[in-house]
Amino acid sequence: MKDIIVIVGWVVGIQGALGFLGRAFGGDSWGLIQKWWDVPTAGYAVLFVVGAALAVYGEFGKVRARR
Repeated sequence: MKDIIVIVGWVVGIQGALGFLGRAFGGDSWGLIQKWWDVPTAGYAVLFVVGAALAVYGEFGKVRARR
């Protein structure tokens, strides 16, 4: 289960970062999420933070499970 959380976290974090950076430097969103929804710039930042938190939680969970 931790592996799935890590993968989802990485994907959401990368999509959030791409959307935020695209809006900040390119004028238009990058990534796949912009094809389905119109997310504001702050929403992309939230997606990045949530994705990073999920990835970190999953990675630490895998480390704890090995001990």
